Amino acid sequence: MAHQGNEPGERHHGDAPDERNHGDAPDERHRRPAGVDDETVAALGKLSEALETVERARGHLYSLHQLIGHADLMLDDAVERFRAAGHDRIADRIDEELLGRNVIAGRWTFQIVEDFDDGYHALFRNLDRQARDELVQGRRHLFEAEMKEHRRTRGRPGHEARPDGTG
Repeated sequence: MAHQGNEPGERHHGDAPDERNHGDAPDERHRRPAGVDDETVAALGKLSEALETVERARGHLYSLHQLIGHADLMLDDAVERFRAAGHDRIADRIDEELLGRNVIAGRWTFQIVEDFDDGYHALFRNLDRQARDELVQGRRHLFEAEMKEHRRTRGRPGHEARPDGTG
């Protein structure tokens, strides 16, 4: 999550005053470039948080796509069972009116997913990348990286700055 805990610039857990020269510090790609202020990092963090929310929504859209597709395939079995039970009129209605029907005017779910991916989602990701490229040399998750630095306890196992444990 992008905005929980300390704000950038706050100190926590007895952090060293100069984190960039500390042996247990984040790698360069998770440090803000010189001259970037707290408000810029916070704004980029909020943009990233919004994008993460859109990514979750996109996942739900793919779930809709798969669930509707699965339900449509299950209708084949339902139609067959209605016919076997002697309910041809109901089977015919399901077969003709519901099976293969568009879920939104003119669209199956794959078309909704494609429109979302190629339109709104692509634009959102593009604007996020452009903002990061322009303001912080393309670096990602600076807000969270700084939050990690403010919240972790240096020298304690499980609180390393980097996955490789070298600082």
